[in-house]
Amino acid sequence: MLSEKLKLDDIDRQIISLVQENPSLTHTEIATRVQRSQPTIGMRIKKLEKSGILQFQPGINFKVVDLFLALVELKTKNPEKIIEQAKYCPFMLNAFRLSGEHNVAILLSSSKLQKLDNIVNYHFRNNSEIQSVSMELILDIA
Repeated sequence: MLSEKLKLDDIDRQIISLVQENPSLTHTEIATRVQRSQPTIGMRIKKLEKSGILQFQPGINFKVVDLFLALVELKTKNPEKIIEQAKYCPFMLNAFRLSGEHNVAILLSSSKLQKLDNIVNYHFRNNSEIQSVSMELILDIA
């Protein structure tokens, strides 16, 4: 199990779940919910951060903004080159190397659906190094 591999106990898992649900919770609020002291929670959060398991990063809450998200999957002979090129796209949120038939996945975002389609057509479908392109719109986020 992942918890065993990462050496997480039930309290650590509860802390991680609470922080994922609401990153702005104070240590005191978390302590109340998991029935531990505030200093204990502070030490555990510091331990989780130091180990790299828990990170606090600013970001966009896609549940509340009016943006389209698209997952673009590509089949290419040179995935590293495509990912490197994608880094310079202001609409790219993240890129992943995959193990399947499509060996690159790129997450794109824009306020206009047509803009996403144009990016995919111009940069991926017209690229001779890419054999296959699939674009899926993300309709809901967990």
